[in-house]
Amino acid sequence: MTGDQLPADLHTHTQFSWDTTTGDMEGSCARAVELGLPAIAFTEHTDFISWTVDPGRLSERMTRHLADPTHLVPPPLDVAGYLESVDRCRARYPTLKIITGVELGEPHWFAEQTETLLASVPFERVIGSLHSLRVADRHRLVEDEYALRPVPEVLRDYFAEAIRMIEGFDGFSTLTHLDYPVRYLPAGYEFRIADFEDEVRQVLAALAGTERALEVNTRRTLEPSLLRWWREAGGRAISFGSDAHRPDLVASNFAAAAALADAAGFRPGRHPYDHWLR
Repeated sequence: MTGDQLPADLHTHTQFSWDTTTGDMEGSCARAVELGLPAIAFTEHTDFISWTVDPGRLSERMTRHLADPTHLVPPPLDVAGYLESVDRCRARYPTLKIITGVELGEPHWFAEQTETLLASVPFERVIGSLHSLRVADRHRLVEDEYALRPVPEVLRDYFAEAIRMIEGFDGFSTLTHLDYPVRYLPAGYEFRIADFEDEVRQVLAALAGTERALEVNTRRTLEPSLLRWWREAGGRAISFGSDAHRPDLVASNFAAAAALADAAGFRPGRHPYDHWLR
């Protein structure tokens, strides 16, 4: 890092992401300015999926979007409202670079809808994410799969699906939160990334072969070996994302993450909001 400046936060959510009731774009901008961030990207959730769910496992903010007792259907992104809010924030916070963006959920399953969206809106940052597994003809959230199958089986299926997403859709520039399923492990399960080294390395190799970036997601403690494996796979670029769904979490744990990235041989790009490169 240069001095004490934190990296740009290139993965955050505001009131325009359907899964949060605490998002606030102006509040996130204020927090970014307070922290001295060079830039912030608002990568709102965009999902074209219908999940088969156990309603008893859903939080209140999620049950708002039940289409029927067992199907969760995210609403479409309010693109016009989102862009208007970005314009207001750019006028109010002229010293902060504000980047438009979108987080595409499972884009390889919904390529036509996703491509239509990207062709109609000039998002500056497009990240790809996987929250689900497809079992038979149903889409289920990873966290719900743990109630039905052994944890190692679910995790290995997740990493295999991540490869299919990377290879099946090239419209995103960065893979986000590869550790997503680890967030929701059943109580008492001890996760060791070394137990899944082969599977994770295969994902990283697939991603590196496309010249895309790997996100260092700081929502949970970063596995130090992940950046080493990424480098060994030939990965050249990383970005940092807090995945914040409320303003006070913007750039959370960024100092520690940047130190780990620096130790792994990654350095800031030409501009402070660019990907870090090795």
